[in-house]
Amino acid sequence: MKEIKAFVKPKRVQKVIEALSESGFKSMTLSQGEGTGAFKDKGASPSLDFHITDSPVVKLELVCQNEEAQKAIDIIVENGKTMNPGDGIIYVSDIEDAFQIKTGKSIKRHEL
Repeated sequence: MKEIKAFVKPKRVQKVIEALSESGFKSMTLSQGEGTGAFKDKGASPSLDFHITDSPVVKLELVCQNEEAQKAIDIIVENGKTMNPGDGIIYVSDIEDAFQIKTGKSIKRHEL
């Protein structure tokens, strides 16, 4: 299994989610955040929570089978890009196993 973490501009996240859902990726987690990096957004404003000035970002996380990962990445890239600097980044990690909290059982390949 693969875990995909994509940091996407808030204005593009709805399009990304819709495209992923239409392609069969139904389970995702979204988190609002603030990022700091080489690109500084023109609309950046001081954070109320942190002592930095930078860009808002949405972190999208999903877990999929190994053979589905490239498809998910392609969808995120296609729908998340704006042709401007600082569109975001995608990280891919291996998932060794996953367990249901209710039962404590390992999630089988087809249950994802």
